[in-house]
Amino acid sequence: MIDFGYTFNPSSRINLDNFDRVKFNKLVEIEPDVKTCMACGSCCASCSAGKYTPTSLRSAILALQNGLPEKALDFLKGCMLCGKCTMICPRGINTRHLIISITKIYSAK
Repeated sequence: MIDFGYTFNPSSRINLDNFDRVKFNKLVEIEPDVKTCMACGSCCASCSAGKYTPTSLRSAILALQNGLPEKALDFLKGCMLCGKCTMICPRGINTRHLIISITKIYSAK
């Protein structure tokens, strides 16, 4: 095989076939808007907490889609549920309700 001078780091690989999608499918049932999100970043840009903590709904949704629920919950820990992101979302997603649903589903053991 030809060596192009780079390799993949095994620890950063995500095998999407191996993670359990049951909780994500439950989230989609409760909040179908999670699939409407286009990851534009408007919510993150308007976030007051995002300036001081690593709060990012966009990153949380992407982490959930990639099978990383712990990382997703870390992105939502700093959320104050102020609602600025709900007002600014171009798709009209009720982000506050989505954040609460994500936290309920993925925090439950």
